[in-house]
Amino acid sequence: MKTLLFTLFTLLSLVMNSFAQDFQGMAIYESKTSTADFQSNFAGNREITPEMQKMIEERMKRMFEKKFILTFDRNSSIYKEEEKLETPGQGGGGMRMMGSMMGGGGTHYKNVKEKYYAVDKEFFGKEFLVKDSLPVLEWKLGSETKQIGNYLCFKATAVRPVSQSDFRNFRRRAEDKKDEKTEAEKKKDETKTTNFMDGWEMPKEIEITAWYTPDIPINQGPENYWGLPGLILEVSDGKTVILCSKLVLNTKEKKEIKAPKNGKVVTQQEYDKIVMEKTKEMREMNQGQGGRGFRIGG
Repeated sequence: MKTLLFTLFTLLSLVMNSFAQDFQGMAIYESKTSTADFQSNFAGNREITPEMQKMIEERMKRMFEKKFILTFDRNSSIYKEEEKLETPGQGGGGMRMMGSMMGGGGTHYKNVKEKYYAVDKEFFGKEFLVKDSLPVLEWKLGSETKQIGNYLCFKATAVRPVSQSDFRNFRRRAEDKKDEKTEAEKKKDETKTTNFMDGWEMPKEIEITAWYTPDIPINQGPENYWGLPGLILEVSDGKTVILCSKLVLNTKEKKEIKAPKNGKVVTQQEYDKIVMEKTKEMREMNQGQGGRGFRIGG
């Protein structure tokens, strides 16, 4: 009898281990970032015609409203923007670069078991492979719940530092900070060439609200979000909301989940520095040429 029970237990363990290794799921997320701050920069500008305003709004929509596919197993995942055919006049490389700066582009791989991530990015025609440790957030688990699709989700909040190369987090400077300027500084501002980056700042940290479901006990989520006792179905940082619109578990067609390998290997801090230095260089160049310093598209 003991031998039979031991045999059954061994077989059950093998089946569970096999399921764990074979388990895979797919989630589709829709990402939307508020463009109110960006659009207000162009509002009231006499140089921009209604036709140009409409074109700007359409291009902003393409950059700030995206769809991503998260393919995951118990230990790793790949988060990638849904591929779309480019239409003529979209700007090609320029749009791809801006898409990367606005949270899209590339293959975002993370391994929650080994606690690292890797993302391939293109910036000014150069390929980079950002590899670094997964950020560890101090999640505060709440009791508040809401339904997302068929799943009951629980609320969790955290504060995280902002990546300086993620331009979705740009905010207009608070009005009270502008009032602190001296009269000399105000006069200097009035005489200098207007630039898109003037009056903007990158916050050092932002508050995150996530909704996860314990019904799917997977330590995964979109982008670099992880560390909760269930799959994260929604994330909000105040300006960007990432919401799961479709979820398929135990997919029949298994996809290989592996880290990208192409590009110059850099840490996140090194990549942020490259982006900020190049952005500053472009800003200074455009100011010298009397340009506005920013263009939506290629």
